[in-house]
Amino acid sequence: MADPRGFITTPRKVAERRPVAERVHDWNEVYPGSPGRALLPIISEQAGRCMDCGIPFCHTGCPLGNLIPEWNDLVWRRDWDEALERLHATNNFPEFTGRLCPAPCETACVVGINRDAVTIKNVEVTIIDKAWDERRVAPQPADWLTGKTVAVVGSGPSGLAAAQQLTRTGHTVAVYERADAPGGLMRYGIPEFKMEKKVLDRRIRQMRDEGTNFRCGVDVGGSVTWSQLKERYDAVVVAIGSTVGRDLPVPGRELGGIHQAMEYLPQGNRAALGNAPENQISAQGKHVVIIGGGDTGADCLGTAIRQGAASVTQLEIMPTPPTDRPENQPWPTYPMTYRVSSAHEESGERVYSVSTSEFRGDEQGNVKTLVLSEVVFQGGKLTAIEGTEKEIPAELVLLAMGFTGPEKKQLVEQLGVGVDPRGNIARNGDYATDVEGVFACGDAGRGQSLIVWAIAEGRACANGVDKFLSGTSALPRPIGPEVRQMMV
Repeated sequence: MADPRGFITTPRKVAERRPVAERVHDWNEVYPGSPGRALLPIISEQAGRCMDCGIPFCHTGCPLGNLIPEWNDLVWRRDWDEALERLHATNNFPEFTGRLCPAPCETACVVGINRDAVTIKNVEVTIIDKAWDERRVAPQPADWLTGKTVAVVGSGPSGLAAAQQLTRTGHTVAVYERADAPGGLMRYGIPEFKMEKKVLDRRIRQMRDEGTNFRCGVDVGGSVTWSQLKERYDAVVVAIGSTVGRDLPVPGRELGGIHQAMEYLPQGNRAALGNAPENQISAQGKHVVIIGGGDTGADCLGTAIRQGAASVTQLEIMPTPPTDRPENQPWPTYPMTYRVSSAHEESGERVYSVSTSEFRGDEQGNVKTLVLSEVVFQGGKLTAIEGTEKEIPAELVLLAMGFTGPEKKQLVEQLGVGVDPRGNIARNGDYATDVEGVFACGDAGRGQSLIVWAIAEGRACANGVDKFLSGTSALPRPIGPEVRQMMV
């Protein structure tokens, strides 16, 4: 145990973000330098708040099973090398989760039952950022090659995790990505102010040095068919994510200026990196309405603010969440509480318990206003309250209502893989589809989820692939997808 009385004597502290007036004028991460650098002066005492519980429920909260009490103790003792080893033992990319994960481990923290939880996510990102700064993160190439080949389609967190694990065990791995650079939604979906792309690029360099091959600009299913991949490689991993956005079929949907969030965010990211596309969707000078109150909506909010929007309104159909844990979501479950992201600190209005009923346009056929109504739960469903209709300005509307599944038409037609009742790629406990040699992991098989689940699934899938290719596997084997679905 680190500090036996730390959870009693030391208050919880987190890193301070840069002033709003400063950060909204650039695309850099909202923390000065990096989250890890901002936290370094206070991190040892924060790690000392860990109780090293007899039953560490933070393990159950973390899909990766991170060895949290162990690296908290090591950080408190300032044994940074061993802390890094313990961190990497369960997580290939802690610099990603330390920035982007909502930290279900913290809501499962035993200290959090009646006090502020340990700042687990902050400790995690400090360990890895400090290691990168000190050049202690090195490639880990395999000692020998197995002669087996694997194609991983999709370079998001699940695909990257599977690829790195399989490369390190000696298989020859090629990662296929349809975009011009690897990273999936971490590349062009996550804004710079949440994670600068240099954080992603350094990990890609490590993977290349280990032997992983990246083939970008390849549309699998189009220029290269799924059948061709299966014939060429000994195994194929489907890690294409869940990218089909949920639509809003209401009158006026056909008007110009209404876009899916993932049409808007990638363009904003490219512009922030100095590669603005032609006819970019921009919020500059416009009244922006974001429909959806989740992380994707917050990303749209922060992007619109930096583009100079005249106003930003974020709509959510659900009621305002409580500030404290609801009684029906007891510890150690992940509670639906009111959360304020960095983007919410910067500007914009959040409106809850409303539903969009119509878009209205101007003479040029572009959206001009949005009609909404207040809603309540009645008879087990959301019902609009008569007489509460309201029209608000909306010159740019962004749909951030989540995703309905992977783009699977070509995959099903060309390979004949099965689909589960939720519209995801069906797989068994070893992540194998019903087509021999084809596996599925991450959001493609699980459905829309968290980055920490994606990495966990990629690691577990690598075990299944390795077992298929070699007969046995020493790679980590987390719990299977059937159990995981019940733990959503």
